[in-house]
Amino acid sequence: MTLLEINQLSLSIQSYPVLHDVSLSVAEGEIVAITGESGSGKSMTAFAVMQLLPKGAHTDGWIALAGQDITGLSEADLCQMRGNDMGMVFQEPMTALNPVQTIGAQVAETIRIHEPQVSLAQAEDRAAQTLARVGLPQDRFPLSRFPHELSGGQRQRVVIAMAIALRPRLLIADEPTTALDVTTQAQILDLLKSLVQEDGMGLLIITHDLAVVADMADRIVVMRKGEIVEQGATGDLLRDMRHPYTRMLFAASSHEVTLPAAPAPLPLLEVRNITRDYRLPRKTPFGPPGSFRAVDDVSFTLQRGERLGLVGESGCGKSTLTRAILGLEQVQNGSITLDGEPVFTGNQPNLVVRRKMQVVFQDPFGSFNPRHRVARLITEPFHLLQDPPTGAARTHAVAEALEAVGLSATDGDKYIHEFSGGQRQRIAIARALIIRPELIIFDEAVSALDVSVRAQILDLLAELCRDYDLTYLFISHDLSVVRSVTDRVLVMKSGQIVEQGPTREVFENPQHIYTQTLIAAAPVLPDIGVPA
Repeated sequence: MTLLEINQLSLSIQSYPVLHDVSLSVAEGEIVAITGESGSGKSMTAFAVMQLLPKGAHTDGWIALAGQDITGLSEADLCQMRGNDMGMVFQEPMTALNPVQTIGAQVAETIRIHEPQVSLAQAEDRAAQTLARVGLPQDRFPLSRFPHELSGGQRQRVVIAMAIALRPRLLIADEPTTALDVTTQAQILDLLKSLVQEDGMGLLIITHDLAVVADMADRIVVMRKGEIVEQGATGDLLRDMRHPYTRMLFAASSHEVTLPAAPAPLPLLEVRNITRDYRLPRKTPFGPPGSFRAVDDVSFTLQRGERLGLVGESGCGKSTLTRAILGLEQVQNGSITLDGEPVFTGNQPNLVVRRKMQVVFQDPFGSFNPRHRVARLITEPFHLLQDPPTGAARTHAVAEALEAVGLSATDGDKYIHEFSGGQRQRIAIARALIIRPELIIFDEAVSALDVSVRAQILDLLAELCRDYDLTYLFISHDLSVVRSVTDRVLVMKSGQIVEQGPTREVFENPQHIYTQTLIAAAPVLPDIGVPA
């Protein structure tokens, strides 16, 4: 039975066209995936179904849920329908959750809003049952927990619990696994599939991860520039991709780059037996404070010109290790040296060493000041130099850095909001390159990008390795990317390096059971022989 039907939906915002004649359907117990690049209209289609559109939005066509046209309903009727008949899982759980309310209160609130006759105690009991259903049992995750006390995957489970608390007939999941590591991603996807099977609900999942699409969807809808260019049963569409854009997407998803050969071994970064502990609150008023070991006796060497990967689940210690390498946190034991110089001298960071390192962050927009032009943004590392270039030399350095990442020198006069996500990440790389650092750390630098932009950034990295002899530490939960752009990989679990070695060797013949678990959990795009 058809649950959701969208027929010739067009959407414009302030006369700007966003969607054009979108038609698709979702049946009860069916999983339909919408995929496409950023800006293709995937999320706006979902918001149109939920009728959560911005001011100035105008729609044509109709959207029916269980045969009822919802485009003409009043806001009061829509509020009653949201949660009861359709729920939504948003991309960023920390933004979707109220940071000052407990997880129990937020799930119970969903129930009490729609069923005011239910008492607080009854709502909390049902909230506990719902949280247990999504893998957060009350004995381990009491209702009194706050969102900041949970990991990313656990917060996503809370958002799912809020969405399914009243057993809606339709569930919309907007990029529910984008920022999650592979094992947590697998758990969330298994959870969504089990909910569809157990409740018979329809699931509309929005994602740019084509391996996820191929693995779990019954049907695939491919969108480009607000239009559906192709749709069909998953198996049929994968076997016979009719539209060039669909073929391009799947080709980009399995894109691999060829790195230049690494030079002869010459140690650059040496990490020796480092340990980092954090103090925990006292469990009793007069008891001793607790301690949590985030990094436990870690040692490795990064050679000059080498590309090293670092993988592991959220909470394994990757970020703590990165901060220690950058001299932002002091370790309790062990030593870290760059080119023979210590990162810390006594209790103070060694600024001479810090000048030799730069970072490219996951969210380029969040790491830039939107009030400044690009030319000023990418010259921020000049503050680290004792004698930074000025005048014509500064202008030349800006132009050279922008052109090195495939942009124009004139882009230095623009603001960061004038660029796409991929262009912003290119600007972030230009900022890291401008002082020619000895080491660059890429922290989840491509995880938020769609597949075609990600392929472009990976090609750029390979090109920069040839032109600049880059040495970098590449941190990512996307194992396919790590496999493509690194020579060697470290696998981290519970603060320890449990396996390390040449990337291809580790991926093809993992020795540690944890590495085997990570590789098994990663979604794999089937070998479908994408036509040219």
